[in-house]
Amino acid sequence: MPEIVKEYAKSKDLTALGEIYDRLITSYIDDVDKYARNTHLLQVISHCIRVSFAEAGNRIKFQNFGRSNYSSKEVGEALRTLEKTFLLSLLYPSIDTRLPLLPDLKKSPRLQVLDTGLMNYSLGIQTDILGSDDLNKGHQGTIIEHLIGQELLAGQLNALSHLNFWAREKKTSTAELDYIYPFESKLIPIEVKSGKDGALKSLHQYMDDAPHDMAVRFYSAKFQLTPTITPAGKPYRLLNLPYYLGSQTEKYIAWLKDNTPTSTAP
Repeated sequence: MPEIVKEYAKSKDLTALGEIYDRLITSYIDDVDKYARNTHLLQVISHCIRVSFAEAGNRIKFQNFGRSNYSSKEVGEALRTLEKTFLLSLLYPSIDTRLPLLPDLKKSPRLQVLDTGLMNYSLGIQTDILGSDDLNKGHQGTIIEHLIGQELLAGQLNALSHLNFWAREKKTSTAELDYIYPFESKLIPIEVKSGKDGALKSLHQYMDDAPHDMAVRFYSAKFQLTPTITPAGKPYRLLNLPYYLGSQTEKYIAWLKDNTPTSTAP
């Protein structure tokens, strides 16, 4: 939020931001009547705003959202209305490893709110995050995954662009990747975690099916391009990027296209 950044740049005092956060959240709730077609929908939308910060980064079900008695139809209409206001986004899963990307709208979406800072403030976890040596530890990894998603959304200038993630759900096992990113004629998988290469099980499954050899991981260490092999034996290039490069994803994927693990950083 520009107002938050402006105030912190001036005062360097995090405690002074609380009033601004409260005012922003209150203004969203007060503006609900602009979007509701009746009093009942007004109540559902207000509920969804309050609950969305706590559910951000999670896959959600519309039915009884936020421990309410609201139906799936009511919550769905409310959340889609809030999508139009750009307060939040619903990210749907896809099983695709190649274009065209077709999200499965019948599956549970992941909830993405406009601003991670607002989410952190509403959850009361700002102090924990500031004292952490790895943002992947914050809120069970949800904070940094959400923040990278925010950066990816902010970098999409095409009106038809939307953020999606990859999921393969079977009776015996499930696999899920944080994001899939359309780049030229490819769908690039993006994982956000601090684990070792051998622990990237979902990423390995995706790459076994992908018609290319490029993958991206955001983590807490330094830039590194490493040769990686799936358990099934497919080699691919894993571009490891520090979290702060989330806003430069497109630039680094373009660099990855033409480079190998022996190349120097851009």
